[in-house]
Amino acid sequence: MRLYIARHGETTWNVLNKVCGRPDVELTEKGRQQAMELAEKVKGKGITRMLVSPLQRARMTAQLANTYIQVPMEIEERIIEHSFGEMEGMRRDDPVFQEQKRNITARFPGGESVLDVAHRVYSLLDEIPAKYPGETILLVCHGAVSRVVNSYFEDMPIDTFGKYILDNCELKEYTLFDQR
Repeated sequence: MRLYIARHGETTWNVLNKVCGRPDVELTEKGRQQAMELAEKVKGKGITRMLVSPLQRARMTAQLANTYIQVPMEIEERIIEHSFGEMEGMRRDDPVFQEQKRNITARFPGGESVLDVAHRVYSLLDEIPAKYPGETILLVCHGAVSRVVNSYFEDMPIDTFGKYILDNCELKEYTLFDQR
């Protein structure tokens, strides 16, 4: 089955180069435009359902992306962004954040580890074929979640994992098989 993933449109914190995580920041005007461009990209892909993060930046992106295809949209808690805890709001290029990001087994202070995120995202990906047989799904989520989704499909060293970026409203396709 085909699975698509898209990251939400640009946010105010993306522009400011801040670690976002769980704060519920809004899309910028550019982010809304990117979401409308995503609406054009998804036409003709056969998408039958969207699974969407509960954060407003993903929900708004999904609503705009659904303009032409008009498919059911479901909030999926497991694709909410990585909780970076006390580091949310700091600059993404801060050396303390960058070092913490490399240690995938350690939880961010007051937040989650990459392994925590992988556990919830991988469990969802494992369930999709049985829960939505014959459907083509679009996940509308976040940067860190998209990194974990990519690692589900592609083996990579930790440095490659940490550098993987899905741009705002970029659309990526994967083939999902029933893992049972």
